[in-house]
Amino acid sequence: MCVDLPPWSSAMSIEHPTHSTRTSLPERRNKWAAGGAGAAVGLLGGMIGLGGAEFRLPLLIGLFGFLALEAVILNKAMSLLVVATALPARLVAVPLEQLTPHWPIIVNLLTGSLLGAYLGATWATRMRNRTLHRVLAILLILIAAALLVTHLGRVQPAELQGPLQTITGVAAGAGIGVVAALMGVAGGELLIPTIVLLYGADIKIAGSLSLAVSLPTMLVAFARYSHDKSFAVLRHNRAFLLAMAIGSVAGTAAGGALLDVVPTEVLGPRLAVLLVISARKVWQHG
Repeated sequence: MCVDLPPWSSAMSIEHPTHSTRTSLPERRNKWAAGGAGAAVGLLGGMIGLGGAEFRLPLLIGLFGFLALEAVILNKAMSLLVVATALPARLVAVPLEQLTPHWPIIVNLLTGSLLGAYLGATWATRMRNRTLHRVLAILLILIAAALLVTHLGRVQPAELQGPLQTITGVAAGAGIGVVAALMGVAGGELLIPTIVLLYGADIKIAGSLSLAVSLPTMLVAFARYSHDKSFAVLRHNRAFLLAMAIGSVAGTAAGGALLDVVPTEVLGPRLAVLLVISARKVWQHG
């Protein structure tokens, strides 16, 4: 089955926002465009078991013309909504009693991810717009590599035990927390392979555990962003935010229903290429 990549790269070649280009931003930021874009990225993300935030971020910067930090904050708000709505469905697929024995994994990763999220959000608020663009571009390439490893490679559990496993878990959680905060994503694309690799958990269990780690981690970053003046972007773009969030939730649900229709071995590499193209555009946009 042939899967065509969406023509996002052309949409992301927008010039730096000048006074003249900013006058047209309200037209591009209408709720119908936001809902459609949210549904598209949610669909693609859902088809590989993710929420699509890593694809939504370049659109917020390139297509809708938000500054880097504004895009991150909007992305974080929508990621929170997507994860919150995904939790009940996930608990149906993987009952709570199957997750309870794995609570030490959640605690281990959260010990690092909560601190990492706070630090990542703090760094983001202190970066210049151009610098944050560069950082986001590099992180998009990192996510692309993670997609390839997860969907093409054979992730074998590391044979770590005791204190070494615990220390590694805290360090991995901290790194994931930083990345998730800087990009405004849930971090599932990094958490799931980490849980499988470090703790030897089943991939289905790992998906549910990642949500349990992601939600509090995102709340910490969101709380830190709330102290920055750029947080006002949520108030000024409420209709846009709601429309894109609804589209993202609907798209993710639809993508989840199509999870087995397109083999991840086919879709994963194409989406990784799309992320690399997006990274280049984000770099140039800064």
